[in-house]
Amino acid sequence: MTSAWPTPVLHADLDAFYASVEVLKDPELAGRPVIVGGTSARGVVTSASYEARRSGVTSAMPTSRARRLCPDGVFILPDFDAYHRYSQQVREVFDAFSPVVEPLALDEAFLDLRGATRMWAGPEALAEALRRSVREATGLVVSVGLAPNKFLAKLASRRAKPDGLVVVAPEDVGAFLHPLPIGELWGVGERTAELLDRLGLRTIGDVASVPTATLQRALGPLGGQIAKLAAGIDSRAVVADPPRKSVGAEETFERDLVGEGEIAQALLRLSDRVSSRLRAQGISGKTVNVKVRFPTFVTLTRSRTLPREVDSTAPIYATARSLCSRALATQSSRRVRLLGVSVSQLGEWPASEQISLEDQPRWPAAESALDGIRRRFGDSAVRLGSLLT
Repeated sequence: MTSAWPTPVLHADLDAFYASVEVLKDPELAGRPVIVGGTSARGVVTSASYEARRSGVTSAMPTSRARRLCPDGVFILPDFDAYHRYSQQVREVFDAFSPVVEPLALDEAFLDLRGATRMWAGPEALAEALRRSVREATGLVVSVGLAPNKFLAKLASRRAKPDGLVVVAPEDVGAFLHPLPIGELWGVGERTAELLDRLGLRTIGDVASVPTATLQRALGPLGGQIAKLAAGIDSRAVVADPPRKSVGAEETFERDLVGEGEIAQALLRLSDRVSSRLRAQGISGKTVNVKVRFPTFVTLTRSRTLPREVDSTAPIYATARSLCSRALATQSSRRVRLLGVSVSQLGEWPASEQISLEDQPRWPAAESALDGIRRRFGDSAVRLGSLLT
């Protein structure tokens, strides 16, 4: 590269993340069309391997359509605890390359490489080393875009898939950006694209050739934003670790839950999942939240703040069950399509916390053993006895 990189930004995006984790869990799935998501008629595809994508399967597609397009597909329910574990391993690799990492989701993040390239021949060498390190540490494949800002880096990583690296050097921004269709500009949805098309603007280069004032007259404030992006300008900084607001789990059921027993068992399963995730991150929270969706798609949320922080299944479940009962009491139907449990107002457990035999006790030794078994043998290796029926 001939130019200086004043603010090199890297966007890393794990390829077919959920499906790839499932292949790592079961190597016999390698090379097969793996489709992760809801497996019922109501389900939606969350992730699809590239073998499945060749049949036309995409994320957010109804599972019923995916089955028609890919009848030999292997359909798997999501294992979010496993995805969280692998995501954390990838994050540890990212942290070794840059002190400023902004996660966007479990499978993608921005890295600010200012000051991080001194040990490397340049940003491109660092990006290749990061890709190798992710594969060696986790077995996962990451595609990377490297550019002067976040907007360009994310566009570049999209074109790097699968398993590639696309570099947009400062002097190459126009050549990379201007041939792309206007739909690649952030903020340009279907209606805006139609309006720009009526103005004869079909590529980002077309937009870049129009005065900003003209775009503002046509689009209002959005016109100014689009003009900057079309020129390759994005001043947003990479922000390290925005504080997490909550830890949760939710489930859409293959058939509606009917009756207190079924609902209680589902709440217990979700509460156990949430408490395990809290402990894995070394955090706890004071507010328990419940989401209930009925067959009519009416969705209710209820929350309660507890006297002290919790990271244990028992108090989360007891609170969630009480909140769910309140929500159910407002509806004529007691059938439930979706349940969600989360904990917010997060913080670390005080080191001096004393175990109380009043209210709901924490049994740290038992829960620590349970967490250890799950980390070693998988999340289904051990379950609460009341969930075995």
